Amino acid sequence: MRVFVTGAAGMIGSATVQDLLAAGHEVLGLARSDANEKTLAALGAESHRGDVEDHDSLRRGAEAADGVIHLGFIHDFARFAEVCEIDRRAITALGEALVGTDKPLIVTSGTALLTTNGRLATEDDQPVAGTHPRIASEEATRGAVERGVRASLVRLSPSVHSEADLHGFIPILIAMAREKGEAAYVGDGANRWPAVHRLDAARLYRLALEKRAHGATYHGVGDEGIPFRTIAEMIAKHLGVPAVSKSPEEAAAHFGWFGHFAGIDNPTSSARTQEELSWTPNHPGLLDDLEKGFYFER
Repeated sequence: MRVFVTGAAGMIGSATVQDLLAAGHEVLGLARSDANEKTLAALGAESHRGDVEDHDSLRRGAEAADGVIHLGFIHDFARFAEVCEIDRRAITALGEALVGTDKPLIVTSGTALLTTNGRLATEDDQPVAGTHPRIASEEATRGAVERGVRASLVRLSPSVHSEADLHGFIPILIAMAREKGEAAYVGDGANRWPAVHRLDAARLYRLALEKRAHGATYHGVGDEGIPFRTIAEMIAKHLGVPAVSKSPEEAAAHFGWFGHFAGIDNPTSSARTQEELSWTPNHPGLLDDLEKGFYFER
């Protein structure tokens, strides 16, 4: 299969490209810069110049392929609502190019959109409209499904971790702890984060594409729920700083825009995903990766 991958030169995208190529697929990767093109060439993939705001380039890439994996996203939290709408429009453009073709489209979302009041979230759970800007991606995907596109969602855990993780939520937490001299958590820190290794996530995208489902939802989850306090204490140990509890008011000042993510309780299952796709996360968990120390050597 010839696969068009947006975000192909990114942390998760590059691993997905490698997994696709190893499985015998061809890859056409969206490249917004010369540096992206060099990265894709080194991986053995072909480049398609454009970006997620260039809808003509997205349509041409989709038309030139047998399937699409959409991993491209602008990670600018200073204008988060705006970039979520950009993602909505990008998914809509990709869907429009695939109507009537029977080509699969795999779109990225996040488990953090789900609110289950402490219950383990499953693939059947749906985010509540209007509660978070990122829901735009799921709404656009459902719109594509309604037009007959073989579109499916992969919801990723808040932490997709590995040695290649330079800008994700764990590096952000480590940078905050270094700057402030303490690793914080909210209240008793019992709120839980799911996590998945980058290489397990990459294999999940390939398997979801090959499944060619219509309207499926899959969960990129290896660790179902690690207490946030445990993550903070691990960071504190490696940095030699205290792990401290913050009240909700103190946490808002300490974490800033990251406060929402620091406080979410998002225990999530991937049991059905594992069964439907014969996918078993088999790379190290988040705490194992933190214990190895590479996150703290940068």
